[in-house]
Amino acid sequence: MPDLDFLHISLADQHLYGFAHGQLRLRLAVSTARNGAGELNGSGCTPRGLHQVRAKIGAGLPLGAVLSSRRWTGEVWSPALHAAFPGRDWILSRILWLSGCEPGVNRLGRRDTFRRYIYLHGTPDTQPLGIPLSHGCVRLRNVDLLDLFDRVPAHCPVRIDEAACPQWLSLNIE
Repeated sequence: MPDLDFLHISLADQHLYGFAHGQLRLRLAVSTARNGAGELNGSGCTPRGLHQVRAKIGAGLPLGAVLSSRRWTGEVWSPALHAAFPGRDWILSRILWLSGCEPGVNRLGRRDTFRRYIYLHGTPDTQPLGIPLSHGCVRLRNVDLLDLFDRVPAHCPVRIDEAACPQWLSLNIE
């Protein structure tokens, strides 16, 4: 049953914060774009501003399921599969597909988060988190994503910005 009603993704500290009724309930390490923040199509940047979870994809798939074009390939990530496809940008386990909510900022035209296919998605456990390495998406540990996927409703608001979560807030997870 979804219990989170707002997500904040901090580009500054590379964490996702989940809130319910104004209270911090969840803090997860993430990896955002190597190219930094930006909204333009083709930039390889993580878009800022207010978004919403437009689609939840992958319910019921196994941990480490490999997704391509939002469909399960039938593969499950393993070190051997990774070695066979060393340049692949792995999208694993689940997808929370974001849509911008701010016309001219992250919605419509050349600044459309949804049309850029910006997701929250799983990444191989061998990949580091806490440092920007993605191509624009927000990468999470697969086990963290499975938990988040079940706790977030469709249309859940997601704010992405440079602000770090206040230290006092990050210490008070209920």
